[in-house]
Amino acid sequence: MAANQSKLIFEYDVEGRHGTQVVGGMRNGRVEDHKRRLPQNLVASERLPLPQVGELELTRHYVKLAQDSFGIDTGFYPLGSCTMKYNPKACERYVKHPGFANTHPHQPIESLPGFLRMFADLQDWLADMTGMDQISLTPAAGAQGEFAGMLIFKRYFESRGEHQRTVMIVPDSAHGTNPASAVLSGFEVAEVKCADADGIMNMDILNAAIEKHGAERIAGIMLTNPSTLGTFEKDILAVSERMHEIGALLYYDGANLNALLGIARPGDMGFDLIHINTHKTLSTPHGGGGPGSGPIGVKQHLAPFLPHPHVRSTSDGFEFYRPEQSIGRMKLFHGQFGILVRAWIYILLHGPDGLRRISENAIINANYLQARLKDHYPVRYDKWSDGRDRYCMHEFVASCGRLKKEVGVSAKDIAKALLNSGFHAPTTYFPLIIEEALMIEPTETESKELLDSFVDVMLGLHHTARVDADKLRNLDNLRVTQLDETYAARHIDVRWQPEEQGSAAAG
Repeated sequence: MAANQSKLIFEYDVEGRHGTQVVGGMRNGRVEDHKRRLPQNLVASERLPLPQVGELELTRHYVKLAQDSFGIDTGFYPLGSCTMKYNPKACERYVKHPGFANTHPHQPIESLPGFLRMFADLQDWLADMTGMDQISLTPAAGAQGEFAGMLIFKRYFESRGEHQRTVMIVPDSAHGTNPASAVLSGFEVAEVKCADADGIMNMDILNAAIEKHGAERIAGIMLTNPSTLGTFEKDILAVSERMHEIGALLYYDGANLNALLGIARPGDMGFDLIHINTHKTLSTPHGGGGPGSGPIGVKQHLAPFLPHPHVRSTSDGFEFYRPEQSIGRMKLFHGQFGILVRAWIYILLHGPDGLRRISENAIINANYLQARLKDHYPVRYDKWSDGRDRYCMHEFVASCGRLKKEVGVSAKDIAKALLNSGFHAPTTYFPLIIEEALMIEPTETESKELLDSFVDVMLGLHHTARVDADKLRNLDNLRVTQLDETYAARHIDVRWQPEEQGSAAAG
């Protein structure tokens, strides 16, 4: 077994082995006495099928698993579009304050004045940062923020009697959740091709979509700005003017907001609604399926449709209320509390000038990496159609397409070799409009020395691919070459059994 492959805890099982025992029973009598005091229907008749292991084996096993886990505290994590950046430990410390940690959502509202004040502050600050009029903090993730936004669009047009507006324009560079959120909300998705038009939405593409589907049927457009290609949509003011001219709305996907803090605001670009990934931009360790938080911001004409509970000021302080035409609740209570507290603390720690520096440094780091890597890992959109150099925003998409064609080394091979070298891999094979894509986002928190070491490894892997491609395609220290995630999802196996008893059964 390779050194970096841990056993399952069940494989340490030895009959009769155990951890620390308390000699002499419990403080108020022996263990067996307490068993008799329990209701008999709650006493297990059979021993739980847990592994019998010593304390030392148990400790070493879980410490080893923790050491094997990759996170932003252990290494560089350039996962494009996910903004895997280091978050200040102060935010982690303060969120554990008893005033935050011991708050319960069922407490009487009059016992939570500080809670309401904090959320009112955060609503105001996020509105100011994004150029929106009102913010709802309740959506529990970016995708749920998208879904809430689409429901608001639908409710808005229904309130106006414009039931024919069922078409949502989505560019081919959009996040995959964009079309999914639109479809779930009852819209028909009209994908438009931006790949061959500098990778951005331009007026020719937009007008062609309007003509094809009919201006009266179009409900809106879902855009990420900067796009998943790391490119700023330079025609955004013309796009928003045209959409509003036909009575449609603009939705802003806030996944890439880390590029805009203190520099530009979606509200000033003409967007009617935005979701904000606070777990990417405003201090929550991101990844591994959670946690997340996706507040949404709206212009005033959409405020009556916000989800509830919403916080507003009164003559006596603050209160929860339900907007008059609310789309309803997005979750049981008021958003992802701990994540929103972290965002509140993060904004307080940085202030307006600090938030702007975050984005400026993220943009500088991304352009530095793009300049150093693009000769070996081509960047499709590194120039405008007129030949001018094109700078990226906070991320860029490199391609292993040339390596794949010439020596058979794919983006997956480079990604696995990076992991093998101590760096997490970038996002691979997204966006789909880039062949063998590596989507790289260094964030603002990494030093030049770290970025240089990443470049050295990337260039070294490129050299190895040219001289010994098989070495990259067949890393000899990995027991598993490629996981079949589709098979695993369709044949769920959640119960371990020893090999001699046959293959594991589904639990």
